[in-house]
Amino acid sequence: MYDVIVCGAGPAGSVAATVLARGGARVLMLDRARFPRDKLCGDTINPGALAVLRRLGLAEAFEAAALPVDGMIVTGERGVRVRCAYGPGLRGLAIARRDLDAALARGAVRAGVRFEDGVLVRGPLMETRGETRGDGGGEARVRGVVIAGRDGRDLRVPAPLVIAADGRRSRLALPLGLVRHPASPRRWAIGGYFEGVAGVTSFGEMHVRRGRYIGVAPVPSGLTNVCVVVPAGERFVARALLERTVAADPQLRERFAGARLASAPAVIGPLAVDADAAGVPGLLLAGDAAGFIDPMTGDGLRFAVRGGELAAEAALAAFAGQSAAPHVRLGRARRLEFSAKWRFNRALRRLVDRAVTVELAGAVAAAAPWMLRRTIGFAGDVPRS
Repeated sequence: MYDVIVCGAGPAGSVAATVLARGGARVLMLDRARFPRDKLCGDTINPGALAVLRRLGLAEAFEAAALPVDGMIVTGERGVRVRCAYGPGLRGLAIARRDLDAALARGAVRAGVRFEDGVLVRGPLMETRGETRGDGGGEARVRGVVIAGRDGRDLRVPAPLVIAADGRRSRLALPLGLVRHPASPRRWAIGGYFEGVAGVTSFGEMHVRRGRYIGVAPVPSGLTNVCVVVPAGERFVARALLERTVAADPQLRERFAGARLASAPAVIGPLAVDADAAGVPGLLLAGDAAGFIDPMTGDGLRFAVRGGELAAEAALAAFAGQSAAPHVRLGRARRLEFSAKWRFNRALRRLVDRAVTVELAGAVAAAAPWMLRRTIGFAGDVPRS
């Protein structure tokens, strides 16, 4: 019998599982993929996310193999370009998600977590209290998960508490109506690795254009991660879109003239996920399953690792008798931790959707680049001096 089942072994799930196991809980962590596995991501960890991982003692497992990220370069249309260093003693890291996630999952196992990959979670195992009263007013709660058995039959795995860290299309949060994909904006991300890109530095890059943006970041293999985010209504072939985007962009085409796409592109979408709650009785949400705004600011990993830690803390408080409703406690903690960033990210998301505001933002950045530098610092969770 497990105290907690964590569904999803990405950063949120692995961090939650590790903190729980260190706190004395018996933890089972499940993931549908076989590890190590690839995942579309910008492949950078901003200073805020890295600080959390270091505090938890989880960064040592991958830090030596990662590249330093000393800041961000943001460009706009009409030649706008602002370079922002994170500052003395502050840096992020660049590492492929395949390697990061595998390292964090191994850390969870070392902490005492049982990890089973290649396991499909079909949905929540539900229990309704009070059904015998005959008034139909029972309270439903999650009592475990239903998984696909190897013989084709579903298996019921009970646990007092479940943490859903299984991504934007969570098989636990979506059926319970806790999250939804908003009608607007709906965007898709297309990413791949290029070799031979010129002018790559220790700075991450974000190139904001009308209706889309392009992220560029080096990775330790010598390749360069390129991710393009476009409106959902745009028809595209992934490889052609990536190659056409960098070849047509005035600020990128010379750097990509001798480059070639070295991997099959990956596509995910729609990107945005809105969450109405942090869970229900018996279920807590973490990572993208708890809501996903946009990858533009690059702080999704901080939402994941800190959100996983908050979910674990709420669970441990419940086990210690300090909270009868850990999902309510988690909701309060997430609002306190993330509300300012949520507002900031939604504002940027709306900005990129409108050509006029992109033009205006570019003009402001050109006239007062310190404003954009402050924005970059806030996005990277850099302490203000």
